[in-house]
Amino acid sequence: MGIDVAFTHFPTLTTERLQLQEIQPSDIEALFSTFSDEEVMRYYGKLPHQSIAETQTWFQQLQERYTRREAIRWGIALKGEESIIGTCSFHHFGPSYHYTETGYDLNRAYWGRGIMTEAMSAVLSYGFHELAFHRIEAIIDIANEGSKNLLLKLGFTYEGVLRQRFYFNGQFEDEHYFSLLKDEWRG
Repeated sequence: MGIDVAFTHFPTLTTERLQLQEIQPSDIEALFSTFSDEEVMRYYGKLPHQSIAETQTWFQQLQERYTRREAIRWGIALKGEESIIGTCSFHHFGPSYHYTETGYDLNRAYWGRGIMTEAMSAVLSYGFHELAFHRIEAIIDIANEGSKNLLLKLGFTYEGVLRQRFYFNGQFEDEHYFSLLKDEWRG
């Protein structure tokens, strides 16, 4: 199909337990609950949100990035529930949309239930099969064991480190790169 389909109508993805859907203004309070949590934001590379207004600004930027075809970010909800419990995305598209970067976050109340494995499996399948990506990348803080384990479980390969590449909160931090190729995806 190609990338155009994702920017014509926002893609909704469904799994056994989850619905991945377009984030709405009504989701801002639920998103604030996630993005204001210091534990969730520990390895995010941004400080926790301090107010609903900050989350509203983030939401507006999210909508603008989608309109400019720069990112697709799904809200994750349990089937039959309306509240968003996390997000996952494609962003930083490469030339001709052959590759992209992915990212994800989950409200701490839902950690350890396999939710992100299920959500990311749907996102990766959509990216490889519907959007025709050849490569999907992830950049993490290597101290984030949960994220590292998720990527390895999904079949990503650790490619290496770019030392002190990211400046955050007054210090330089390493970026650790993982990737998954279309022919490696087992989903």
